[in-house]
Amino acid sequence: MPLVASFDLLRKARAGGYAIGGFNVNNMEIVQGIVEAAAELRSPVILQVSAGARKYARPAFLSHMVKAAIESTGVTVALHLDHGESLELAKQCIEGGFTSVMIDSSAKPFDENVAITRSVVEHAHTRGVQVEAEIGRLQGVEDDVRVAHGEASYTDPAQAAEFVRRTGCDSLAVAIGTSHGAYKFSGEPRLELARLEEIARALPPGFPIVLHGASSVPAEAVAEVNCYGGRLSDARGVPEEAIRQAIRRGVAKVNIDTDLRLAMTASVRKVLTEAPEEFDPRKYLGAGRDAVKLLVAHKITDVLGSDGKA
Repeated sequence: MPLVASFDLLRKARAGGYAIGGFNVNNMEIVQGIVEAAAELRSPVILQVSAGARKYARPAFLSHMVKAAIESTGVTVALHLDHGESLELAKQCIEGGFTSVMIDSSAKPFDENVAITRSVVEHAHTRGVQVEAEIGRLQGVEDDVRVAHGEASYTDPAQAAEFVRRTGCDSLAVAIGTSHGAYKFSGEPRLELARLEEIARALPPGFPIVLHGASSVPAEAVAEVNCYGGRLSDARGVPEEAIRQAIRRGVAKVNIDTDLRLAMTASVRKVLTEAPEEFDPRKYLGAGRDAVKLLVAHKITDVLGSDGKA
């Protein structure tokens, strides 16, 4: 089965009241863990590659790993560029076989964001590739994306509608209180769900909304990391019930990266601590792969509701 476009996946998810997981990938074991869970649960998934992951793993390696994963499992997969910062990068990924790209010019003034996004849309659509864009800014740190608390801003519903109309983008990432990284909230976690409802009403009917920074940072994963030598103090994520409520209000794609990193890191630390004589990467990375698979299965069935939708 070839890679699929994300547009139909997201439209069906929005209409069906569930969401597709946008899972970030960095190495072979993470790819394997995600697609093995998706195959067993018959769930479509979007595998996302950030600019940082692309540099780390080399462009061709990740693309071929994803394609190999599809061949071995038959799972329905879209390959997506996460937080692309330029038309040039988007072009490179499209030429490399990506079926979806994100252009993130949310740090630019509104009209400049529109112009840059429109240029990516025009290039991508002639090649059958979908475009995700962003309006509003999430605080936090994820690879090369760094937004301080004072620079974050919520998405304005009227601007969101104008942005979609002027750019022709296929899905829109919005800012309603989530943030990148493991340290999402200093106080009580809270999403602006009323704002999300306003955004959904302002956009065309059924238009897919994307939620970035949506990892839940499970307390048990943080505790396990710390138990085996890590130092993650006060790490807090988005409660899973808040994610479910966001899906009911129009979110069709939920981005998950930090939770995958925590699952793998905790399991690798555990193996190396409990078996300090171990030096076979297959043993500790294999444990990491199993942990990623369990996490993704939980997200698919208990949060996203995408099981059985492939």
